[in-house]
Amino acid sequence: MVQLTPDLFKFFADLEVNNDREWFKANQARYEASVREPLLAFIQAFEEPLAAISPSMLAVARKSGGSLFRIHRDTRFSNDKTPYKTSAGVQFRHEAGKDAHAPCYYLHLAPGEVFVGAGMWHPDGPALSAIRSRIDAYPRDWVRARDEVLEAGWELEGESLKRPPRGFDANHPLVEDLRRKDFIAVYRLSEKDATAPDFPHRFTDLCREPIALMKFLTASLGLPF
Repeated sequence: MVQLTPDLFKFFADLEVNNDREWFKANQARYEASVREPLLAFIQAFEEPLAAISPSMLAVARKSGGSLFRIHRDTRFSNDKTPYKTSAGVQFRHEAGKDAHAPCYYLHLAPGEVFVGAGMWHPDGPALSAIRSRIDAYPRDWVRARDEVLEAGWELEGESLKRPPRGFDANHPLVEDLRRKDFIAVYRLSEKDATAPDFPHRFTDLCREPIALMKFLTASLGLPF
């Protein structure tokens, strides 16, 4: 049975105060046992349920280059030079995700911060323009997709423009949505939720809830869902 444990969160809490290569090397076996191996098993177990939700979304259980984010931080352009991330991220990408900005499902696990995400975070200019154009062309479809996730307890998060995007009137009935720079829905959970025996099933159920949103976004980009 696939189950995440409190050891995952304890590891990241300890890493937060010991974020250096020497400590990590001494605790790498603990990282493997508490974080990487359970999450790879979680990803593997989700492959079939995800295919039933959408055959275009991928669950890839590999140590590198798959659905599990690497723990090493890219510090090249950051003032923060700590070498390791203090959270685990799992991203289930669209099959077109390597070649284009595309929607995804996401699981974030950190001490005191657990959430499921669905949609697009920081889409590039062409993708953003395509989504806005579809909202303008199919407002009822957008409102239905948006309201379905909100009514299910999700939140729409991310940045927005201060003014309407070019080509759209300030009095447009959906101007607040057109100003969005991110189209991401987030469902917040607790560490207790994530370590419950039924969490893999609950995660699957949660990924079904924003299907209308995911279909709207993929259709905006001319992609299948």
